[in-house]
Amino acid sequence: MIRKTMIHKTFLDTAIGRIGIAEEDQVLTHLFLHDKKSPADAVEKGTPFLREVAKQIKEYLHGKRKGFDLPLKLYGTDFQRSVWKALLTIPYGETRSYGEIAEQIGNPKACRAVGMANHWNPIAIIVPCHRVIGADGSLTGFGGGLTLKQHLLDIEKPPTRVPHRRGRERQPIPYMV
Repeated sequence: MIRKTMIHKTFLDTAIGRIGIAEEDQVLTHLFLHDKKSPADAVEKGTPFLREVAKQIKEYLHGKRKGFDLPLKLYGTDFQRSVWKALLTIPYGETRSYGEIAEQIGNPKACRAVGMANHWNPIAIIVPCHRVIGADGSLTGFGGGLTLKQHLLDIEKPPTRVPHRRGRERQPIPYMV
């Protein structure tokens, strides 16, 4: 595929590590973690759009944002894009199994293919592949590692009420990333 527009990328340092983000014409095309490769033809430049993406990611990681308000361009096969669109329907704080996603896209026997599509998700976290778990509730594959997957799921857990010594309830201090 020949692209006629410029792709820009930038990096942000967070408590979960270095995150790279890339955009094409003010549309998010990539979010890459750790040592994952960025688009080869991307030019490093912090654009106003990428600053907004970074702001929303940081708000999410600090538990202050439950959804993203960003235009996305998902490059992949038709099957992969159908899986990624299904991932976008998983509500904040909920999970789905690979089988449930396969059923949702109309291909109930494609559990493993759903897993591979998750693996190739170009916009992790925002397209929430971390919300997909094994049928038995276990954590399975995630490009950033299972520790990071658990951390992202923990961010999305509702706060628990902690009883105060005098019988009053209080909210715990939020876990800050």
